[in-house]
Amino acid sequence: MNEMSDSPRAIARLGAEVGAALIGHEVLVERLLIALLAGGHVLIEGPPGIAKTRAVKQLAAHLPGSHARIQCTPDLLPSDLTGTQVFRPETGGFDFLPGPIFHSLVLVDEINRAPPKVQSALLEAMAEQQVTTGGTTRTLPDPFMVVATQNPIEHEGTFPLPEAQLDRFLLHLRLDLPDAGAERAILDLVEAEAKAAAPPAATLVSRADLAQARAQAAQVHLAPALKDFIVRLVMATRPGGAVADWVEHPVSPRGTLALAAGVRARAWLHGRDHGLPEDAEALAADALSHRMVPGWQAVSEGRSGRSLVADALREVRPW
Repeated sequence: MNEMSDSPRAIARLGAEVGAALIGHEVLVERLLIALLAGGHVLIEGPPGIAKTRAVKQLAAHLPGSHARIQCTPDLLPSDLTGTQVFRPETGGFDFLPGPIFHSLVLVDEINRAPPKVQSALLEAMAEQQVTTGGTTRTLPDPFMVVATQNPIEHEGTFPLPEAQLDRFLLHLRLDLPDAGAERAILDLVEAEAKAAAPPAATLVSRADLAQARAQAAQVHLAPALKDFIVRLVMATRPGGAVADWVEHPVSPRGTLALAAGVRARAWLHGRDHGLPEDAEALAADALSHRMVPGWQAVSEGRSGRSLVADALREVRPW
């Protein structure tokens, strides 16, 4: 890692400023930065009112490029996401008006309320960094990042995300309600913000700093033994693996790549030029659990993908 570079300081400042506006969400901030460095997307799941949207808006305020929020509803159309062709009488032709997907950071709020056609349009954007409308394929900005939220306690008028859509998220986070101490700190923070003057302009991370940070994170070394550990964790969900009997559809190779990319980004954030097994252990549940489908026996016993990953971590050791 180049110590003369400003990118580590810029990303550290970004994390500090985003974290200062949140209470008890250190892991969330770290995961958002990991996805940003790895060029991936994040799905945040949790009950209402725990600052999911606030966290993404704080991140967006510090990043280069524009950002947009898409509030999903059951009557949303793909064109509401991608844009539409508009007829111009004065020219006799059509002009394309880009939709909110044409921004560097896109917050897709309550993604499971979007109908399947909208989710398909979002899938192309996340997978290919492009959208196709009116027979024309248009490239999305670089950097491009989608952060989606969903509410696990609401089921009426929702459309569960298909496995192919879930697989495009680098990380899937599960957030819980805060404890009493964090709840009191949240109350104090919101009251202080209400009484304070207008907040100062956010410190922006430059495009150059972000590009350099991504390049440096991609160069973080993973030892052969660490790569083997990552692969063995994924193979634990395949036939013959430690938790295979509980899994109907195991983790795909994309899970291996996602966990390796996350390990590199986390190591870089912690100031290291090499990954450690603790990086893989910390990220395994967020990177792998949404990429497997538990079998009927696991579901009947209340097991989830995250609990199966925890079992795999107990069975598969780094060395």
